[in-house]
Amino acid sequence: MGHQTINRLSDSEGTFIHECDVYGPYWRALRRVASAHLFAPRQVDAFAPYRARVAEDVVAALRHAGNGNGVVNVRGVLRRASLYYIMRFVFGKEYDVSSSMPASGKKEKDQREVEELLEMVHEGYELVGKENWCDYFPGLAALDPQGVRARCAELMPRVNRFVHGIIDEHRGKAMIAGGEGEAQPLDFVDILLSLQESEGLADANIDAVLCVNCKCIFHSTMARLVLHPGVQANVHKELDEVVGKSSHVTESAVLSLPYLQALLKEALRVNPPGPLLSWRHRAMRDTYVDGHLVPAGTTAMVNQWAMSRDPDVWAAPLQFLPGGEAGPGLVPFGSGRRSCPGKSLAMTTVTSWMATLLHEFEWMPAKYGAVVDMSEVLRLSCEMATPLQVRLRPRRGV
Repeated sequence: MGHQTINRLSDSEGTFIHECDVYGPYWRALRRVASAHLFAPRQVDAFAPYRARVAEDVVAALRHAGNGNGVVNVRGVLRRASLYYIMRFVFGKEYDVSSSMPASGKKEKDQREVEELLEMVHEGYELVGKENWCDYFPGLAALDPQGVRARCAELMPRVNRFVHGIIDEHRGKAMIAGGEGEAQPLDFVDILLSLQESEGLADANIDAVLCVNCKCIFHSTMARLVLHPGVQANVHKELDEVVGKSSHVTESAVLSLPYLQALLKEALRVNPPGPLLSWRHRAMRDTYVDGHLVPAGTTAMVNQWAMSRDPDVWAAPLQFLPGGEAGPGLVPFGSGRRSCPGKSLAMTTVTSWMATLLHEFEWMPAKYGAVVDMSEVLRLSCEMATPLQVRLRPRRGV
């Protein structure tokens, strides 16, 4: 993961990443906005109906995604669902996962917007996850031997135009203030614009907050369940007892599914999507860690992947064993003042969607007796090197 690449993708002038990294008034202001407004419990709860709707769309998409032989490529469906959910939560844009077309419409402009969005996300994800030689040999930066600088320079204006267009759309709309009909929950743009004066947020600050990416753990967790049918059977049993085969999963019921929650914690331990808890941390002053001097300005990476496999903390670190106690080494969202403010949103979404997908389907290998390849590759996040393909057997009425 290239630091110079991140700098170039963060801001056309390469300055935002430095301001955001340094703990000070600017960082504290953005953190306060995120914790008190963007990811506040009331904001997360307000999107419960939309989360349920997306889960239903994913179920419908999976039912129709077979390749004639019933084999489903899971990554494509889940990636699109996660992206569309983020687009609604952040930008107020609503798309239909099951048809890959905008929910509101038939306009050609909307379809072009979807394709452009998917292309930009793919390009940005690839660039940030690419090993940049200039990080190791700064003298090569002017030569740009891999073309990373040129690709970043081409991508960022497109991203800025996309975000600015959405901000302008929101400015052009009247603020939601009740009236007839069902009020829609405010998205990130609505909230940030309402706080712009009181929090002193410039448009560049709003752009920066809106460009934060989110990743989910569905892919590797489902692969683990295919690999461990006994664990999957335990989840199915819990769902049948708590939810009932004739009922749909609700978020209130998810709170009564301790085994499913333990399963997700174990998946986060064995396959952490963010094996390095931050792109980078920097020592603000000289300090000592276990008797070793860490000079001010030192860049440090927190290796969550190694911590979750520490035999001094975990009895069987390489085995997938849901139901055990979560040890002190399990901090997938970080800890302290640098912990992820979106933890509640992420876990609420992942848990409710996972419960729905497991309640609706039994997940099996694409071929009988096939071994699931759990090898990983590190890009922006750690993901399966080989996309998961499965056969799905409906557990409830179609």
